[in-house]
Amino acid sequence: MMPEIALNILDVAENSVRAEASLIEITVSVKPEADSLTVTVRDDGCGMTEEQLERVQDPFYTTRTTRKVGLGVPFFRQAAESAGGSFQIDSEKGKGTTVTAVFALSHIDRMPLGDISSTIHTLIVFNAQTDFRYTYEYGDRCFVLDTRQMREILGEGISFSEPEVSAFIREYLETNKEETDGGAEI
Repeated sequence: MMPEIALNILDVAENSVRAEASLIEITVSVKPEADSLTVTVRDDGCGMTEEQLERVQDPFYTTRTTRKVGLGVPFFRQAAESAGGSFQIDSEKGKGTTVTAVFALSHIDRMPLGDISSTIHTLIVFNAQTDFRYTYEYGDRCFVLDTRQMREILGEGISFSEPEVSAFIREYLETNKEETDGGAEI
């Protein structure tokens, strides 16, 4: 099992990139008053057939040719369910896929969220062909980073992997997360 939820998010989002999504929306919603942590990853990629949707949660099924097993989705599901939560995948061929994992925030077996800012930064910087909309909510506060807006501001020809741009993205994510959750350990 992966040691933190952020790595599960990275794995699911990379699946979305491989599914040729042009937009991946990631929402992390922490609701202390409801004792819940909800992660949603939605994409507009190629989607899955009903058969693929049933099989994707099987650790011995993968569409990748570089390995024989696909443990990311089954581990994410196990992590949510073993922490008093739930897991759901919805997909439609040609329309995209949505993965939702809900965790009981205070459950003793819930793995930590981990370094979500670094995860989102990595996804953005290393997948220049894909747009990301990241929403981080804590209680009644939230912030959003949308690469489509960033592209408008930066203009053509400037890559998110440029050192100054990459550093700005990382700092933006870290600063806004801290301002949103007050530095809470999640």
